[in-house]
Amino acid sequence: MPVNLSAPNPADLHPVAGVELGVAMAGVRKANRRDVLVVRLAEGSAVAGVFTQNRFCAAPVQVCREHLAAGATVRAIVVNTGNANAGTGADGLARARSTCAALGGLLGVPPQQVLPFSTGVIMETLPNDRIEAALPAALADAKAANWALAAEAIMTTDTVPKAASRQVQIGGRTVTVTGISKGAGMIRPNMATMLGFVATDAVVAPGLMQDLVREAADRSFNRITIDGDTSTNDSFVLIATQRAGHAPITQIESPEGAVLREAVIAVAQQLAQAIVRDGEGATKFITVRVDGGRTKEECRHAAYAIAHSPLVKTAFFASDPNLGRILAAVGYAGIADLDQAGIDLFLDDVHVVHQGGRRPEYREEDGARVMKQSEITVRIDLNRGPAHATVWTCDFSVDYVKINADYRS
Repeated sequence: MPVNLSAPNPADLHPVAGVELGVAMAGVRKANRRDVLVVRLAEGSAVAGVFTQNRFCAAPVQVCREHLAAGATVRAIVVNTGNANAGTGADGLARARSTCAALGGLLGVPPQQVLPFSTGVIMETLPNDRIEAALPAALADAKAANWALAAEAIMTTDTVPKAASRQVQIGGRTVTVTGISKGAGMIRPNMATMLGFVATDAVVAPGLMQDLVREAADRSFNRITIDGDTSTNDSFVLIATQRAGHAPITQIESPEGAVLREAVIAVAQQLAQAIVRDGEGATKFITVRVDGGRTKEECRHAAYAIAHSPLVKTAFFASDPNLGRILAAVGYAGIADLDQAGIDLFLDDVHVVHQGGRRPEYREEDGARVMKQSEITVRIDLNRGPAHATVWTCDFSVDYVKINADYRS
């Protein structure tokens, strides 16, 4: 069961002018499930993306990078679940390109104006013939209000669909930001760790989009970890359809740009945290905050060390305040001149460690009380500077092993 996360209410997901979404059943891996998503974009939309840093990246990631680098206007996105089209060599590239050509042909646009995405099992041949056969049905289903169904269609081991939406005022106009994501395992920050698509009808200078999508990723999807594994298919795309009717945003530092940036980041953070809450086998949602660092980088290293540690994560699953594991993780985080005598550790409201040692007033029953909660904040103060960083993670349960042991069956 996900941690304090339920399926989104379709009525809460605001349509974005210039975006239509349609889903279909192609039988990519399993029959009778929605496994193909097509997103049709209005002409003139600006699109930017960030992709996995895994050098063994999937064929659709390679094709997306090629199409975006070519500078063509993106008019459509196609996503399949059940098959990652990764580890498939030249044949996988050909199949991804074939799918782009098929959708482009139906829409009357060149293949380079289509971005393909895949998620699922690695090293299996993509059944692109089935996907292409399902494209007409997906297009026939395309509606502006289909965000909830779209979120469902991109799921793999997710237990609930993930979507978020908000509206803000810019230049006297209502601007919408709505997005979906998927992910529950093979999640480790290194660009973005899942599939994520966020769209807005804001009027944005295309040259701002790449910096905006990267900042949004760095403050959301690059701050989550479930199991420390970086996927071959990670992709996060930001779309601006230019339909809201306000004056163009030409500087993110402007008041209007700041409003849009915070709205995009807020939606991305909600989607990122939903992935952690739905982590494979997760029973607890854990915020790890490291304060008092000299640089943000060393704070991130310490936070990741805690969040990635199997010993820390299994202790949280057991509700066992074996908190020395947290200190050990901070110690091997790579801060060469770290003074352990300066470290404080807090577990929610409980002050556990002061100046590197167990605080005399700390009682294990207080730690156990916090560890039993479904949502927990771990805070480390390095007491060596003004920097800080936060990441979100979950515990490791026996179900994580079962899910991944049975993933291909």
